[in-house]
Amino acid sequence: MQKLRRMEGRVVLLTGGGGGIARGVARAFAEEGASMILTDLFMEGMEKTKAELERDYGTDVVICQADGAKEEEVKAAIEKGIAHFGKLNVLINSAQTSASGLTLIQHTAADFDKAIYSGLYATFFYMKYAFPYLKETEGSVINFASGAGISGKPGQSSYAAAKEGIRGLSRVAANEWGAYNINVNVVLPLVMTDKLAQWGQENPEMFKKNLDSIPLGRYGDAQKDIGKVCVFLASYDAKYVTGDTLFIQGGVGMKP
Repeated sequence: MQKLRRMEGRVVLLTGGGGGIARGVARAFAEEGASMILTDLFMEGMEKTKAELERDYGTDVVICQADGAKEEEVKAAIEKGIAHFGKLNVLINSAQTSASGLTLIQHTAADFDKAIYSGLYATFFYMKYAFPYLKETEGSVINFASGAGISGKPGQSSYAAAKEGIRGLSRVAANEWGAYNINVNVVLPLVMTDKLAQWGQENPEMFKKNLDSIPLGRYGDAQKDIGKVCVFLASYDAKYVTGDTLFIQGGVGMKP
C-alpha cells in the first residue's frame, strides 16, 4: 500500500536552507512530497541541500541567495519562488546568527544587531512578504526559537533577545492571521549538529553531563525529530494549533 504523503502538491519556503538543521527539516518535507524554496546567505550549503533533495526524493527545489536582514532581498527571494511555483503553503524561519559566548556587557551594539537583524528582522520580513501568498493557500508559519531565551542561558543575551522577540511576533501574527486560517507556531529544537559532536569530542565530561540532563537520553535528529514535528505543524492535522510554542527537546525545559 502506497504511503500517503502529507505535503504532496505543497510548496515550502525554508530560510537558512544551507545549514545542517535546516537540511534535515528540508529532507523531512521532501520525504512527504513537498516542493522547496530554499534561501540562505551562502550558496554552497544550499546547493548541497538541493542536490540531496533532488537525488533522494526527486524534489523540485528553487534556491535563492538572500540576506534575511535586507528587506529587498527577502522580497526578491519570495518573488523568485512564487514565479517558479505560483504559490506558497508553508513558511519556515530557521536562519539565525549571533555573537554567542559573549556576556551581556561584552556585547557591542554591532554584536546585538547581528542577532536582531539575522533573526528577528529576517523573520519579520519573510512573514510580511509571504503573507499575501499564505493568505491565498490558508497556509502555515513555523518559526524557530530557542531554549536559550526560555532559560536565559549565559553568553546568549542577543541570541535570546532575538528568539524571544520571534516568539512575541509569532503570537501577534497568530492572532492577526487567524481570520485567514493561517496558523503560526514556534518550535524550540535541541539538535545534534556537527559542531556539537566536535565539541563533545573535545569536552567529553561536559558533553556527558549535558546528555544526562536530557530525560530521553539523546539529542534530537534534525530530520526524524525536528523535521517531522514541523511537517505535522504544517499539515492539515494541525490547523487548529496556533500561537503555541512546541518544545522538541527530549524533555528538557518541561513546563506544567
